[in-house]
Amino acid sequence: MKTLRIGLIGDHIGDSRFGAAMQALCDLHALDLSFTPIDTAGDAGFSLHDTLERLQAEGWDGVSVTHPHKGAAADLAGSAVTEEVAAIGASNLVTFRPERLAHNTDAPGFRGAWHAAFGSAAPGQVAMAGAGGVARAVAAALVSLGAEEILVWDPEPERAKAFAASFGPSVKAIPFAGAADAIREADGLVNATPLGMGRDKRSAFSANLLGPQSWAFDAVYTPPDTPFLKDAAGRHLSILSGVALFRYMAIESFTIYSGLTPDEDAALEVLRPLAADFHPGRP
Repeated sequence: MKTLRIGLIGDHIGDSRFGAAMQALCDLHALDLSFTPIDTAGDAGFSLHDTLERLQAEGWDGVSVTHPHKGAAADLAGSAVTEEVAAIGASNLVTFRPERLAHNTDAPGFRGAWHAAFGSAAPGQVAMAGAGGVARAVAAALVSLGAEEILVWDPEPERAKAFAASFGPSVKAIPFAGAADAIREADGLVNATPLGMGRDKRSAFSANLLGPQSWAFDAVYTPPDTPFLKDAAGRHLSILSGVALFRYMAIESFTIYSGLTPDEDAALEVLRPLAADFHPGRP
């Protein structure tokens, strides 16, 4: 029986369910799994370059990468990147066989979740809070889905400006002071900030601004029903949760690691029980 030897690199990943997702998909396909988390929080001497070199030398199939290393993973790969990574500028998965290659499964994960929820509908005008790594993947996916315009703001205005410049005219940075108008006029809303994660009751979007829009997406999936999505659902917006992105991202990651293409319905079914694990404080 083939054994996949993979892992996850990132800060504060003790509660991550990515390993459990990979185990469920390996069980579905009768594969053995060796999964090792590498938590880099508090490790001042951590070197992503050295770690990737070591894992490749040890015969790993690859490793997934999360905050705060996605940008560095893309940079370290040089030209050995997929078209998705070249366009986004961030990688969340690096394979070592037959040669090292950096991938991004967040963007196709979002597209898969979008099509499952909304079919061929276009996103329209989008207001996005946050300009970090996950925002890059979501913005790239939205552009590929035909978004008319994406207006983005961030606590670091210069980061939002650099973010927008990397995408071209369909993505524009706006000051925080302009966010309210952008929210009111948008067809869809995206939270790409950590607000609402865990026991944080904050939202990037004031509830009194919600209602005219059509849909809402929150990249936060711990918990699945964030304060933002609760407010949006209460005002009858169609909801796309971070759990949906996580499931499709996991399926795409498994496909890259294993070379197998899971039956989508069967894969989603084995991943469905993991949703309960995304509620903080549950055992």
